[in-house]
Amino acid sequence: MNDLAPAPAADPGIGALVRARALIPLLQSAAGRIDAYNELPPDVLDAMFGAGLFKLLLPRALGGEELNPVDYIQCVEAIAMGDGSAAWCMNQGSGCSMAAAYMAPGVARTIWGGARDVVAWGQGPGARAVQTDGGWFVSGTWRFASGSRHATWLGAMCPSHTADGTPLTRPDGKPWERTFMFPRARARIGDVWQVMGLRGTGSDDYTIENLFIDDAHTLTREYEPERRQHGTLYSLHAMQLYASGFASVALGIARAMQDAFIDLAKTKTQAWSADPLRDNHAVQHIVAHADAAWKAARDALHKAVRDMWHDVSLTGALSLAHRMEVRQAATYAIHASRDIAHQIFHEAGSAAIFGSQPFERRLRDVNSVSQQLQGRRTHFESVGHYRLGGMPDLRWI
Repeated sequence: MNDLAPAPAADPGIGALVRARALIPLLQSAAGRIDAYNELPPDVLDAMFGAGLFKLLLPRALGGEELNPVDYIQCVEAIAMGDGSAAWCMNQGSGCSMAAAYMAPGVARTIWGGARDVVAWGQGPGARAVQTDGGWFVSGTWRFASGSRHATWLGAMCPSHTADGTPLTRPDGKPWERTFMFPRARARIGDVWQVMGLRGTGSDDYTIENLFIDDAHTLTREYEPERRQHGTLYSLHAMQLYASGFASVALGIARAMQDAFIDLAKTKTQAWSADPLRDNHAVQHIVAHADAAWKAARDALHKAVRDMWHDVSLTGALSLAHRMEVRQAATYAIHASRDIAHQIFHEAGSAAIFGSQPFERRLRDVNSVSQQLQGRRTHFESVGHYRLGGMPDLRWI
């Protein structure tokens, strides 16, 4: 072997996963505070920012790691094994960072360049942008802005109009929906996040009224003529990362719940019984069956994402077939994780209902994942429609 040969470059995916797994003990110990505060506390944010977990999908040219999606979702899963809200915020902020590929590099650096810079955004039905000289007047209220309490910038997605109110359309004839970026301090925040699960995401509302945003701070997501960064990752849509990432949140919660139950079953004796829980045949069945179901759902998701990445790496284009595969696998993984969590919670008996145990919080969190857009049962209808030769609504695929 040539002693002068350079050492092989470290695998960035492995490095990111090692950093993510190292935070699991901290997140597990902080879970009660995360749940009570309705946001991520300072020590948790310090650790996550220090590990670079909000820059995993940011372009390398802008100081990010630009991970491939299979490596990335394993990092999300690891963080979810520590705490579901932390993983949810990580995935939301990371998905938002993919928008940097559609902005001028200098502007993108002002938004994402700092070590603690992160973007949040939400849904804004009825929002509106009106064109004016050099920019836009934007008004609306956006909801479910996960991670907005630690975000430095917010995004406002809405249809665009000329000054006389005429809707603008793209050259391909589609309505021209644009995303408008502005500092969080310029919005009015509505503290509405009193919810059952994923409490630590702090997914508040935010409102702006006739806020001027210049042209440089606007973009059209997933619109090829505006793309500035041409790495393979940005041939994907953010939706594939949101779908597989939030599915990995559910998988991480379900895995942690199974592991906690196994630890409990090794030492707990059921009431009215002298036998350890681990010797109960029903419990043995549940442990093995839940583990198999979890592995099957996870493997299917990883295969769909890996196959998509392989083909996009070769062709440079994201196919509808792969979008459907990821949507199907992600939705199934969320549903399977929720069902596993319910089985485990029941078998844990009365221990599971106490806040001092890790079960009831995780049950609330995984159920909240399944209630979100990515867990909609109607996604299976869309995939079935496609497989039967139809063309379903592609907005959420």
